[in-house]
Amino acid sequence: MNNLLSIIIRTKNEERWIGLCLERIKSQNYKNYEIILVDSGSSDNTIEKAKRHGINKLVLIDDYKPGKAINKGIEESNGEFIVILSAHCLPVKNDWLNDLLEEINSNDELAGVYGKQVPMHFSSDEDKRDLLIVFGEDPRIQVKDSFFHNANSIIKKKVWENIKFNDSISNIEDRVWAEEVLRNNLKLKYTPKAAVYHYHGIHQSGDIKRLRGVTNIIETITPKYKPGILDPSKLEKCLVIPIKGEIPKFGDKNLLEYISDSIFGNQHIDSFYVATDNKYTAEIAKSLGYSIAKIRDPNLSDPKRTIEDVHFWHLNILEKEFDYHPDMIIHAEITFPFRKKHLIDELIISFLNSGADTVLPAKSEFSWAWQYQEGDNIVRLDEGDIPREFKKSLLLGSHGLGCITHAEVVRKNTLVGNKVFLQKIKDQISFLEVRNQKEADSIYERMKNA
Repeated sequence: MNNLLSIIIRTKNEERWIGLCLERIKSQNYKNYEIILVDSGSSDNTIEKAKRHGINKLVLIDDYKPGKAINKGIEESNGEFIVILSAHCLPVKNDWLNDLLEEINSNDELAGVYGKQVPMHFSSDEDKRDLLIVFGEDPRIQVKDSFFHNANSIIKKKVWENIKFNDSISNIEDRVWAEEVLRNNLKLKYTPKAAVYHYHGIHQSGDIKRLRGVTNIIETITPKYKPGILDPSKLEKCLVIPIKGEIPKFGDKNLLEYISDSIFGNQHIDSFYVATDNKYTAEIAKSLGYSIAKIRDPNLSDPKRTIEDVHFWHLNILEKEFDYHPDMIIHAEITFPFRKKHLIDELIISFLNSGADTVLPAKSEFSWAWQYQEGDNIVRLDEGDIPREFKKSLLLGSHGLGCITHAEVVRKNTLVGNKVFLQKIKDQISFLEVRNQKEADSIYERMKNA
């Protein structure tokens, strides 16, 4: 068994590791190999160090994509088998190459073999956990599971000639390649024998952007199971509109009647309540199709009491006196007469898909903005006078337009939990608010004269 092995090492600014990596390769008992370094624009001394430690070929690429880098390296290779190694992976033993070659030759149906990854002493606890869980002590043949990790792997070049790595994706090119391999009735193997040290683990030390890219790709290639999505029909959703006193008029209708189309038009709401301190308002609400649990305690109308206090009281009445236990509470106010239809349905779907404690509609705001701090000092919130296309917007949440939250959050006497999701709403008219009769009259007159 003296096959030529082509070792592909991808680098970008790996000066710290490349010398150690190449010395570990040179210490291998198996000597029939070539080393091809594929560098994607290192600005440190990676290339110089690699040359000093001995490489056979150097391939330079722009516009780095992991699959593209591997493909470019293999195109320059002469070996029957391709070993793919990350520059910061260090073979543990001198039989590493022997073990990889022995495993890939053990079964004609194998397309690729990947080896164990062991954390460094200084690896983070998160990375240690992931590596120790994923790379166990039992070898396995994979015929359905497409997990494959080419930081430490060997593949058959004849397989690659028919199934190349994806040139365009930014992450998990190995997993995508493996998926295609299995579709072609080939197999993969994991071996704990051919081990390397790998300091940052399989999730890039919690790199959020990378994690998002990885999961997006996995979700598109995994055919059997998709991430769980909660079905809105399986949860009890209760909308509550708090109203203090009598309802302002808006032209020939009152505001509650005016907004009712945009409330009752939502398909995912199970019950509609008005929580009011006014018997006349309660009668109007009931005539429109809303339920009244109870005329609320007058103390809740004190200016010092909050919307949260009202919802806390109302949920307590529903649960204790009506034995009604909604899963979600939807807060809405009558002061938004131009709320677009099905807006709350959209918020409910976002609530279920985001896993948030609370979801609020929000509008993007690019205006100049300041906030008063102690001593009448003001702090600027926006990024200043720069072109809008380069400016991060402020997000202004509007709980009265619609606020979705878990009942358990309301039970803590608040509407906003720890994890908040802001749903951007492009329809700016929805945010127009009418706070009192004077404002209602003014806006209605302007509408008539428009």
